[in-house]
Amino acid sequence: MTTPTDAAPIRVALVDDQQLVRAGFAMVINSQPDMAVVLEAGDGAQALRLLGDHRADVVLMDVRMPNMDGLAATAAIAGDGARPGPAEADGSPRVIILTTFDVDEYVLRAIKAGASGFLLKDAPPEEMLGAIRTVHAGDAVIAPSSTRRLLGHLAQILPEAEKAPPAVLDGLTEREREVLVLMARGRSNTEIGGDLFVAEATVKTHVGRILAKLGVRDRVQAVVLAYETGLVTPGA
Repeated sequence: MTTPTDAAPIRVALVDDQQLVRAGFAMVINSQPDMAVVLEAGDGAQALRLLGDHRADVVLMDVRMPNMDGLAATAAIAGDGARPGPAEADGSPRVIILTTFDVDEYVLRAIKAGASGFLLKDAPPEEMLGAIRTVHAGDAVIAPSSTRRLLGHLAQILPEAEKAPPAVLDGLTEREREVLVLMARGRSNTEIGGDLFVAEATVKTHVGRILAKLGVRDRVQAVVLAYETGLVTPGA
């Protein structure tokens, strides 16, 4: 999948303390007509400095790095004023967390800090490219089965003190709860429409209202809340 070549390319920032990892990602990304790597950084602090001078749409962010880790950098990039929607809507780039599969609550904290999803470092190139395009369009990476397994696992180990109370969901209608459950199961808007026998446009409206009522940035953070409140349980 590509976008028209006359459209502005998606500007990607690579933040990882391993130069070989950055080089491999850069080669794949720069091979696409609709993408370009605009900066590379070896830690979060360097990334923040460079992002002050270079506009980026999507940041691929490693978790564990020296000087400033991915959690702190993600929180600084996302900020409290970030709003749902395409990257250019509020000027702040979208963040995709890079991780291995032996993750812990650190990744969940990064998602809660404002990341729009995560990507396994050994993911196939087409999955990485698809994730970048999805996040740039204003959605979040939530569909792959690995994402569902990760969120389910992290919801189990998150300290009780940090879990959200069920009352957070009180403002949702019954249909919106149904949509949120299906989102947490990794269903796309098209698939949710088929499950509920409604138009995809109707699903998008429900998703937008869910994000607004929950006060979350995007689909991933809504799904995190679904797990934290017990609306969805791992393995169910």
